[in-house]
Amino acid sequence: MDISTDGLQLDTRRRWLATAVELFSSMRFAISLLVLIAIAATIGTVLKQNEPMPNYINQFGPFWFDVFGKLSLYAVYSAWWFLLIMAFLVLSTSLCIIRNAPKMLKDMRSWRENVREQSLRNFHHKAEWHSEASRADLQQQLTAHIDRVGYRYKVVEKENATLIAAKRGAANKWGYIFAHSAIVIICIGGMLDSDMPIRFQQWFMGKVPFDGSGVIAQIPEKHRLPLSNPTFRGNTLIPEGTASETAIIPQQTGVLIQDLPFTIQLNKFIIEYYSTGMPKLFASEVVVRDHETGKTFPATIKVNEPLIYKGIAVYQSSFEDGGSHLKLTGYPMTGMKSVPFAMSGDVGGVTPLKNSNGNDYTVEWSGFRAANVENMSKNGQDVRAVNAKQSFNEQFSTDLDKHLGSAAKNANNKDLKNVGPSVQYKLRDKNGQAKEFNNYMQPMLIDGAYMFLAGTRDTPSEAFRYLRIPADDDDTVIEWMRLRAAIANPELRALAAQRYADRAMPDAKEQLQKLREQLSESSKKGLSIFAGDGQVSGYFAVSRFLEQIPAADQEKAADVFMKILNGSLWDLWQVAREKDGLPAVALDEKHARFLQLATNAISDSFLYGAPVYLQLSGFDEVKASVLQVTRSPGKKVVYLGCLFLVLGVFSMFYIRERRLWIWIRDGNPESGAGAHALMALSSQRKTLDFEREFEDLKLQLLQGKNPITSAAH
Repeated sequence: MDISTDGLQLDTRRRWLATAVELFSSMRFAISLLVLIAIAATIGTVLKQNEPMPNYINQFGPFWFDVFGKLSLYAVYSAWWFLLIMAFLVLSTSLCIIRNAPKMLKDMRSWRENVREQSLRNFHHKAEWHSEASRADLQQQLTAHIDRVGYRYKVVEKENATLIAAKRGAANKWGYIFAHSAIVIICIGGMLDSDMPIRFQQWFMGKVPFDGSGVIAQIPEKHRLPLSNPTFRGNTLIPEGTASETAIIPQQTGVLIQDLPFTIQLNKFIIEYYSTGMPKLFASEVVVRDHETGKTFPATIKVNEPLIYKGIAVYQSSFEDGGSHLKLTGYPMTGMKSVPFAMSGDVGGVTPLKNSNGNDYTVEWSGFRAANVENMSKNGQDVRAVNAKQSFNEQFSTDLDKHLGSAAKNANNKDLKNVGPSVQYKLRDKNGQAKEFNNYMQPMLIDGAYMFLAGTRDTPSEAFRYLRIPADDDDTVIEWMRLRAAIANPELRALAAQRYADRAMPDAKEQLQKLREQLSESSKKGLSIFAGDGQVSGYFAVSRFLEQIPAADQEKAADVFMKILNGSLWDLWQVAREKDGLPAVALDEKHARFLQLATNAISDSFLYGAPVYLQLSGFDEVKASVLQVTRSPGKKVVYLGCLFLVLGVFSMFYIRERRLWIWIRDGNPESGAGAHALMALSSQRKTLDFEREFEDLKLQLLQGKNPITSAAH
């Protein structure tokens, strides 16, 4: 009883195992896995991978950020479920090869000589004829001919007959084996280059990402990966004149430090530009020192020309600032003062900033670029822009431009120009709140006027919006700053209002004095409204004021208000210059245009969100090279898999297997001496080429013979 029960259980387990193997090696299972991989690849393409986590929070919100994070959608290709799918695909394809490859190899070697004469008559492509030659002579003639046309053959003697079994293109079966093997090899190579070894060290060797700041050499061992780490992909940033012996591997919760078996010292970073200002060449002139032997050697690392040493490839990835020394001029953006002050800092450093209103700030210098290639047809995004990806002006002009004729500006035109240096920094208040700014050093020609662009954004995921400050006659922001400070000064506003009234009504008649006083009060009130109440100012304050007027009178009131405001601002500008001991400017079209642009910028300036404007005045650039350091043992494995895939596809599509049988027997006594032949031809794929080959072969074999019957379907 026990023996029979054990046998039954063993038989059950064997059947279960056979069923599992059948499922895992089936075509439907492999196709299901490929569909899942395609879906994952689509997600990985649509959703940017390995971005900073705050970017995802800003994009999706806290709820969906947490959901997507649990599904590992921010790093799809290294997610546990994706690697599991790949592992099952390797298993499925491997089982398919194990099950079918022996059968295919056996079929390739076989001649299928067990065929019978009657079965050959059932073939679609067959021919039958009688020859005057003897069976032996006919056999010799036929084998000689099929050998000439590329068939391998085997002669088998049957009872009272001879069978010629021939084949051509049997290597077609290698195509299936190579193609399926390529999938396995490529997947294995990809998994070798995945972050599985790093995850293994995190799971079982206590390695954890480092989420703080400090000197790399002082980071504890638990955050560092050893030299024996089989695969990694990291970056190292090296300023000119310094060296690095580690690579930084980003993780979702911090970074891991990968120690390298050599030190890379950057002597010089070279960057060349095209005439348009676009970068043409990145190159790093380095000296490499081997830690084990102490050997040093120079090398030049260029884009697509990596340095490969000790199985580690060092690629030229990009470039950054290496701590450039900056000189800036600061201008107050609030209050009644416009006196500039000097400031300096180093990229990557922090500079304290004292403000007159008692609030202390720190300036975190985050970036500097000596050259900026911008699309001037799209640059200068207005600070008022509602759509972060489209400027205020573009929102109203883009649709119109698309429908204008050929003489109009193309909406998609790219006007690439090098607009000079820029500085990027964060201004952080004492509560830890920060805004980011990006200011250009030189004015740009935008809409026919030269303007300084002062960019601002609240979060790194946003695009910069720009305050457009018009350049004065000396190509500076001084005049604009003077006018901005004057608008905030009640005394200068009152004096400007009086001068505007006197200029508008120069007649000294006593009966006009009251009207002059009323005009002065209107001018003073208009300037006060434009100056704002601390919460809203500029055209926004003007709009709020006009909304209090009955709707029927708003258009007329707005026209009168703006005429008085524009005239008053001109006198305010002259009063401010007089206060600083400067002569009045000429009242001409150029200065009128400047005043209009300056007024627009002042109206927008309260959206700038900073107590100061920092303008770059000088710099001592320090370049830094960003190198990608990789160890990828699976790369050659993937290359091998690609070779197999090419061979497999070529074999399957361009090599056609054909099987040929010729059955020869002695002729019937009634038909006289000679031999009777029956030919049959088969192929896995019935194509027009196969049809032509059959007809040609049939004609050649039957040439000069006496055909009895033939058929081809």
